[in-house]
Amino acid sequence: MAGIQGLRGTGTFDVDFRPKNYRELFTLLEPNGNAPLNALLSMTSSEATDDPEYKNFRDELPERKLTVDGAVASASTTTITTDAGNDNLFAVAGTILVNSATGEVMRVTADSTSTGLTVERNIGGTSHTIADGAALFISGSAFEEGASSPTGVSFDATVATNYTQIFRTAFKVTETLRATNLRTGDKEDEMATKALKLHMQDIERAMFFGKKHESNGTSAQPRRFTGGLTNSISNVLDRSTASGVMTEDQFDRALIEDIFAFGSKQKIMFCGAKVAGHLQKFGKDRWAPQVVEGAYGVNLTSYNTFAGDLMVHLHPQFRQVPGMENAAIIIDFPYLKYRYLDGRDTSLLRDRQSPDEDAVKHEFLTECGLEMLQDKTHAYIKNWNDVAA
Repeated sequence: MAGIQGLRGTGTFDVDFRPKNYRELFTLLEPNGNAPLNALLSMTSSEATDDPEYKNFRDELPERKLTVDGAVASASTTTITTDAGNDNLFAVAGTILVNSATGEVMRVTADSTSTGLTVERNIGGTSHTIADGAALFISGSAFEEGASSPTGVSFDATVATNYTQIFRTAFKVTETLRATNLRTGDKEDEMATKALKLHMQDIERAMFFGKKHESNGTSAQPRRFTGGLTNSISNVLDRSTASGVMTEDQFDRALIEDIFAFGSKQKIMFCGAKVAGHLQKFGKDRWAPQVVEGAYGVNLTSYNTFAGDLMVHLHPQFRQVPGMENAAIIIDFPYLKYRYLDGRDTSLLRDRQSPDEDAVKHEFLTECGLEMLQDKTHAYIKNWNDVAA
């Protein structure tokens, strides 16, 4: 039994445990139901917000890689033009640059501009030419004795935002129906159970497919939409450019080079039926079915690689949503958080009927959203239609 990074506890609760709200009650009762993402998010660090718009700062170390714009043939040429980019500004006087293709070592002799470099060529070596599009990377610095300090360079975090979205699911029964003895049981309780399932299904779909937006933002009653994973993840592996085909080797390379390039060494993949079939065709000796402790009983299958462990779950709603049978969303749970407006997590609001109605009306209401703490730690595979030998 293995734990999942980013999920709290061991998944066992003593007799005093009580769900705090209907969301946790639902995920506790139906761990493999329609909302496995919400079930797992219930085990992460959910956090209240006191504003419907919430923000977080994202920061990462720069690659400090420069791309040459135009071939430089002569070793005596000391001026190099590069593609515009923020990483160029890290090449201050004294910086060492290396041409990844030829191994040529250069020393920057003047602070770079957004597209220009002045360098001392071929440090300790023979003459080289520099090809158009060559990649130069910063490899330390070198200064003479008694030199003054170099120009300072810094970088700032970026700000990401999202909104809480108001989800409402109502159900209504007449007083006559409430008083009728039905062989199928209490109709009001039945409708409450079904409404809660639909409510959680709505939240689950929004967290996957929602688009961040605010309409009527300047009015007293704006409408907000939370951004979901498919519209927030920038690390997208679209197989339509490869006729929808991905081999086992290509999948393993994607895991090494893209999916596990950032973040944790253990991630969860929610996939459609066709992708599950692809994975079933190869790497069978690397599959280790197991129920993961601490995940409300959500069944996961482990796909083990040198890059990291991929915990796979066939998402039930991906069977219902068109276009998701050949897709997969890979989540790094320590970098994902459930946010709810303070006091507005999932609750059942009773007696919402009009005063003169001969009926009762109740509704489930949640004001919540998804917060992605980092972007590159997650991945989205789409249009994976087939595998090839």
